Amino acid sequence: MAVRTATTTGWLLRGEDGRLTAYAPVPGGIVRWTETRPGGPEWSGPQRFEMPGLEPYVSITRSAQGYVFLAGVRRRAHEDGRAETDVVYTTQFQSGRALTPWRTIGTPYGQDWERADQIGTPVAVVDGVGLHLYFRNAGRGVSGRRQDARGIWGPWLDLHGSRVLDAGSACVSADGRVELLASTADAVLRWRQEEPGGPLKRVKDTAAKSLTGSFTSAPADDDRIAHFWRADADSALHVQHAPAPRGEESAEAPAPVALTSLGTGGTGPVAVLRTTLDGQDCTVLAQRSASGLPAVAAYATRDEAAADAAWSETGEECVGAPALALDAAGRVVAAAVAADGTLRVARQRPDARGLALGDWVRV
Repeated sequence: MAVRTATTTGWLLRGEDGRLTAYAPVPGGIVRWTETRPGGPEWSGPQRFEMPGLEPYVSITRSAQGYVFLAGVRRRAHEDGRAETDVVYTTQFQSGRALTPWRTIGTPYGQDWERADQIGTPVAVVDGVGLHLYFRNAGRGVSGRRQDARGIWGPWLDLHGSRVLDAGSACVSADGRVELLASTADAVLRWRQEEPGGPLKRVKDTAAKSLTGSFTSAPADDDRIAHFWRADADSALHVQHAPAPRGEESAEAPAPVALTSLGTGGTGPVAVLRTTLDGQDCTVLAQRSASGLPAVAAYATRDEAAADAAWSETGEECVGAPALALDAAGRVVAAAVAADGTLRVARQRPDARGLALGDWVRV
């Protein structure tokens, strides 16, 4: 079974029952592994869920109720040579339970398959109202749809923007607001809700030459969101702490900070996890290093210039991006998909100081 992961992270999630679940795309569907009990170490799977025509990419998000949503692009060839393209999604309501049938939200272009074929991969995010799906449209702006409180899809939204290369990442803040990023050749575009459940509004761009496919967003302190991406010039990781709305003057985010202490050389998006290590609030990162091995690092939250932060390579060569989560015992769990398509997992050692992972286990 050939697992084909694209540049996405956030694919390791903990359910309401405490069990971790890992997801990965395969040709024509996805596979899923699930802990057999909270905290492991045993897993079931991989279980395969078919979706003919699904591209080898899924965006994954989880609601406050523990519902997991997976979204992607489906392309179906017709006898006349044209490809019918639409955005599809599925839902998992409980750990280990079957996924719902895949549903389509179509595209903004109806039967204009030529324009529909130009859309980018979707970014999924869910707030207190419902699921949002956004993507680069045929005009190189950003389009999307969102559900209302009844789960009914609203009309197509044109968020505007121009020269968009990638609808990069989205996240919900601790106070329930969605923020969305997209990249151009020389800027990072940002939209946000001024209040939970409100419309997404464009705010000031950030001048930055970023690598497409390298974006991750994660909740931070004080109702902020931390946005991570790589510089186009050298793949160095940068972070920008978007401010919570405090009036119009807060619309402009501060300049991104280069994580120079971590060096360069990683690929794809970075996995982000906030937890307590040795009594200190820390941010844990995981990436696929230039060597192909997973690499992890940790630093005191909001102290990105920490001189003692450094990547530590671990495990064996992986494909796609690693993922991070806390298990039912509060231990950091790192996961990666190996070149042979199997899942590999390493857990934080409870008897060690700092971020010390145990042996990687093949699932």
